[in-house]
This record gives sequence, C-alpha cells and structure tokens, in this order.
Amino acid sequence: MLLTGCSTKVIHEPEKIKEESAKQELNVIDYFLPLQNSEIRTETPTHVVLHFISNVGNNAQDPYNLQDVYSIFLEYGVSSHYVIGRSGEIYQLVPEERVAYHAGLGVLPYFTKYRNNMNQYSIGIEMLAIGTKEEMASMMKEDLYDSINPSLIGYTDAQYKSLNSLLDDITDRNPSIQRNRKYIVGHDEYAPGRKTDPGSLFDWSKIGF
Repeated sequence: MLLTGCSTKVIHEPEKIKEESAKQELNVIDYFLPLQNSEIRTETPTHVVLHFISNVGNNAQDPYNLQDVYSIFLEYGVSSHYVIGRSGEIYQLVPEERVAYHAGLGVLPYFTKYRNNMNQYSIGIEMLAIGTKEEMASMMKEDLYDSINPSLIGYTDAQYKSLNSLLDDITDRNPSIQRNRKYIVGHDEYAPGRKTDPGSLFDWSKIGF
C-alpha cells in the first residue's frame, strides 16, 4: 500500500496497480517508518544498494527481532526501502518514490556525480544478517561475536530467493536500473573503509553475478 500525501510525485493509476500487484505477488509486508525517516525523491533511481543489519550488538542471542531492528532505524534517523528477513519475508519500510536514508557518504567510480548523494539515486535493501568477525569489529567486541550461534552468521537461501524476486520486480518497474553489477552494488563498494556490508559472506553468484 502506498503512503498517501507523502510525495508530490504523480503516480499514474496503471503504475500504482502494477506496483500493488507486484507487492501482492511477492507477499511484501508494509512496515512503514515515519515520514521524517525519508524525503521526497527528485531524481530517477538508477541503482540498488545492498546492506546487512541486525541488533546483534544489543542482543547476540536474538539479533533479528524485527521490532528491535525497526527501533534502530528510529533511533538513528536512518531508513531503507526494504528489509529481507531470515525466512525470506520482505518488509517495505519506505515507498520507492521517497528517498530512504541508507547510503550516506561515498562515491562509485563510474558515477562520481552521485558523490555523497546516492540516496537520491537508489533503492536500499537491508538483509537481516551478520558479517565476519572482522567486518563486525567496529560494532562489537570479539568475545561477543564468538558467542553468536554460527547459524545466525551470513545469509540464508530463503533470503537469496526473495532478493532475486525483489530485484527482478524492481528492475522490471524501473528500467533505469539495470540488473548487473554496475547498478546493483554493495554498501561497502560505495563507502569502502567506512562500511563493510553486505560483506564477504554475501554470495553474489546467488543473484546471478
């Protein structure tokens, strides 16, 4: 369901019907963040940026509680368009016609005009996942990482399946986003040295790259 009154962008009825139909087919669950966690989009999106997120720093035994993760977005004033859960469930937190605050400062080599402004040109997808010990070092101490159940580290097959379906849908509805590695990127590629997600445990071959 699209938020009403949150954007000046005109959404034609056929486009709305197509998006609603796609969401139903993908079983996308609306879990919208407050409007202050996003803004009106003024540029056509050309990229998808992939991330991981969890609440492992606060609860290593139950790091993927969705309400806890939602609270992180609220606390830090950030956002993403989608979150994919461990069983492949897809939640929409921000409508695509609005800018989500997920990319921050950075630049892509072939798109330098997007420097520090990737949010305007992208759709953000967070996956509930935990990276390697090295990738998580800035977020948690080594002994806490060692206490995590190994089954909670990395990504699940269900997540890859849902991500593939979501990417197919996004690229179908947004012809400016090409389904290749130049346009579907990791946060760590846009902000190397600052961000480590989706990290080395993310298998790009499972989404066709």
